[in-house]
Amino acid sequence: MIKEIVNRYKDNPALSGWQVENEPFFAFGECPWKDDTFLLKEVELVRSLDPEHPVIISDSGEFSFWIRAAQVGDVVGTTMYRKVWFSEIDMYVSYPFPSVFYARRAGLIKTLYGKKVIGVEVQAEPWGPELLYNISVEEQKKSMDLERFVKNIEFARNTGLDTLYLWGGEWWYWLKKVKGDDSMWNEAKKVFDES
Repeated sequence: MIKEIVNRYKDNPALSGWQVENEPFFAFGECPWKDDTFLLKEVELVRSLDPEHPVIISDSGEFSFWIRAAQVGDVVGTTMYRKVWFSEIDMYVSYPFPSVFYARRAGLIKTLYGKKVIGVEVQAEPWGPELLYNISVEEQKKSMDLERFVKNIEFARNTGLDTLYLWGGEWWYWLKKVKGDDSMWNEAKKVFDES
């Protein structure tokens, strides 16, 4: 499947890089299987099919120093989550890390490996105790609302990373179309207009 996808899209002008796997060095969630040899083969395949675009390897922004991602990828992608549900302790947790926490690690990766770090998942949607479609909007807003959205964007910009991908577009659209709340959608439009 990788071969077909790369060959189909490698000449698309919208393509900026290939993210191979999602946080492959972070054993989390329902897919803890990992195989470093398999990952290296995937990366090698993508590079052989499209040497013109960088391979992005993502890693946890909160629980990793990104060393392994930098060793494998051409670009390191990091997550930036601010408030999430921790099922292990049955409560929401707000990460205490300041923007400089990401900026300094990005500088270290640049110095040690000559690799760029980008934000591949900036939290712009809720992370609750269940999947979004199984919890109320009231519960969703415990980890993401308009005020938190604005703060998360400011936080991400303050890291100094020049590429940031927001995680949550489907949720803003759902709020607008299904719940009649276009506040997130409109704020996102402002963010994109400023970019």
